[in-house]
Amino acid sequence: MKLNSTQVEQTLSQMDAHVLPDTHPAVTQLTSLFGDHTFFLDQSGLKVLEPAEAPGTAAPSGEVLSLADWTDATLTSLTPHEPEATGTIVVFDEIRH
Repeated sequence: MKLNSTQVEQTLSQMDAHVLPDTHPAVTQLTSLFGDHTFFLDQSGLKVLEPAEAPGTAAPSGEVLSLADWTDATLTSLTPHEPEATGTIVVFDEIRH
């Protein structure tokens, strides 16, 4: 799921992670491996969001999936794995102009 800037801000307010900007050198390789997504890095590894329904709300939302785990304590090397649901749902507030 490719997020717009508002969705990125809302995601970062709901999970402790950093977004990889589209200009980051790794994004091209990650996109070829995992598809067109907004990529996030946190303490456990690489994450993306996939569309999902949040219980109790009709607001658009996404489920956080883990795609790769850190292999070292310095958080410099990732090992990819099959996508795993983390159980975290990010709810996007509707923006009214």
